Amino acid sequence: MTHARAVVARTAGALAVLVALVALGACSSEPQGANADPSLVDSTEVPELGTCRVLTPDDVAQPANATRTVPCTERHTAETFAVGELPDELDDAAYDDQAVGRYAYETCSTRFAEFVGADESLVLRTMVSWAWFRPSEKAWDEGARWYRCDIVGGNGASETYRPLPQTAKGLLAGRPADKWMVCAAGRTVTEGDKVPCSQPHDWRAATTIKLGEPDDAYPGDQVVASRTKSFCSTSIEAWLNYPARFEFAYTHFHRAEWEAGNRRSVCWARTSD
Repeated sequence: MTHARAVVARTAGALAVLVALVALGACSSEPQGANADPSLVDSTEVPELGTCRVLTPDDVAQPANATRTVPCTERHTAETFAVGELPDELDDAAYDDQAVGRYAYETCSTRFAEFVGADESLVLRTMVSWAWFRPSEKAWDEGARWYRCDIVGGNGASETYRPLPQTAKGLLAGRPADKWMVCAAGRTVTEGDKVPCSQPHDWRAATTIKLGEPDDAYPGDQVVASRTKSFCSTSIEAWLNYPARFEFAYTHFHRAEWEAGNRRSVCWARTSD
């Protein structure tokens, strides 16, 4: 008989989707930093696609960003993979309108997956993530309505970002290198540090469960948790090739993430591989 012992993780701030959600809700008007390009600070022009920057988690926490660009052949932690004008129906939106955030989330998340060559499951299990930016409040008041999506070399738990390759296009295609996949080092997933799987670790984000379709209503925290736990037990047992004993953990999200577009939970396997 197989014996499973569940170690439950109920939040996953380290995962890519939460970086997007933090950026979605950002409405601070903090200065854009000493490394800002004056010509970009209040620019009303749509940003340039394919530019690279050295961004930090503090930069990503802001709604707008005018950090100087650097050649992509040099060290950088961010690359702009999508830009564009917001739809006409958002012309009269307030600067921090949640409808703007929802549009950016849906657009950037779709384009991010295409850019790095990942499916929905892989996107939630990687060390890289994305952030989006809007114009400054001054530029917004002048009519600017653009968005910028950047891939960054880290996630919501990262204190610093890792350098990216010259271009991150196709970074997760095929079988991604362990240095770009998320693992956890510690007694539990919740308490452990999120680290690249190329480093010593105790847990690996191995699979995900899809809990609903885009138009489905949120089923509630209890249903989400129950379905996630049941699926992850079966999924991780199979992923580990049906061992006599195994440990698993799971991460499920809540209404805010559901309403932003996320329909998946993450299953973690206790393993050093």
